Amino acid sequence: MTGDPDRRRRRRPLLGTILALAALALMAVVPGGAGAAAFGIAMAPIVSGLEPLTQVTNANDGTNRLFVVEQRGTIRAVKDGVIQPGFFIDIRDRVEDGGERGLLGIAFHPSFKTNRYVYLYYTRNGGDVVVSRFKTNISRTHAYETTERPLLLIEHSAQGNHNGGALGFSPIDHDLYIGVGDGGGAGDPENDAQKKTNFLGKILRINVNGSGSGRYGHYSIPRSNPFYGSKPGLGEIWAYGLRNPWRLSFDRGTGKLFIADVGQGQWEEVDREKVGIAGGRNYGWHVLEGMHCYTGTRCPLTGDTLPNVEYSHDGGNCAITGGYVYRGPTQAALRGLYVFADWCSGRVWTVPYDGPAVNQPETLRADTALQITSFGESENGELYAVTSDGGLYQALAN
Repeated sequence: MTGDPDRRRRRRPLLGTILALAALALMAVVPGGAGAAAFGIAMAPIVSGLEPLTQVTNANDGTNRLFVVEQRGTIRAVKDGVIQPGFFIDIRDRVEDGGERGLLGIAFHPSFKTNRYVYLYYTRNGGDVVVSRFKTNISRTHAYETTERPLLLIEHSAQGNHNGGALGFSPIDHDLYIGVGDGGGAGDPENDAQKKTNFLGKILRINVNGSGSGRYGHYSIPRSNPFYGSKPGLGEIWAYGLRNPWRLSFDRGTGKLFIADVGQGQWEEVDREKVGIAGGRNYGWHVLEGMHCYTGTRCPLTGDTLPNVEYSHDGGNCAITGGYVYRGPTQAALRGLYVFADWCSGRVWTVPYDGPAVNQPETLRADTALQITSFGESENGELYAVTSDGGLYQALAN
């Protein structure tokens, strides 16, 4: 272990049996803030005993399946709370697994039901980041490993951490957004997050339905990207100045983009973008950590965008796990709240989707012993979470 607090995917002794038996007792119900209804969040166990998990999502294809991503390079389908036989995909032969590396992200094409395209984000042998497209069989039960078509290859072999791994399609523009870490090492020693000449420490935005004009083919660069064409900077960049964006999500009710960015030693943050804003926001790393000076010089930079939410490392917090705005039909108390967690402490917070743009106060909803690595939605908007010890949980208001 290094001194870097971003330890979310480092293997630890499994807690699966203990957590599964005690899951309902783990959730300390904490009342909301002033004027808020008093309720907490319980994480109800659905599946246990899988390999360490990095994501859960759905395919929006009418099958009501959940897909859980195992860090080692495999994906399993879960239907009605039951793990389906076999793997949805198995790319262990090309994934470097361990520490913060592995199969880190998945996104299904908005037209997956008809075109059968699925996109994966992983670290290949040697550590570089790969974003690739795969295609499934007709029944959409298995993605063929031989159909891989790389979209991006991002050099990332110097350090094993800060690999990013966030993927998501916007419900508004249908482009693919990609969250990439700053390249690793404490304090971003190469200042890569501020450089617009590489993909490190960035949110990228590409059109996967394009004609293949992208740097590595199989996508095009949207003309509305801030550095499109002759403007200084790589055309794929949508936002920069991020340390290690660990999960991004779009509010299915409003289209707002939420980015959870893991901090260095003191502060974790959530960044929020409204629909229709121009790209090119600078979120400040490594000059800023949250809303605080990190380097001590030139702070803040002109044009920096401060976070929507920040919280400190007090009480054992260390690494944010980004979440979703709940829009499901069953948990009325959660509706319209962005739910997120800390991987180290197990705490779960909420903030309103439409609260203040900067420094919105969060409300503690649960204090658990779970190492939550990711949140995800079912097709109808129910909220789920996965953990480092291979557990799948549903988030419930109580």
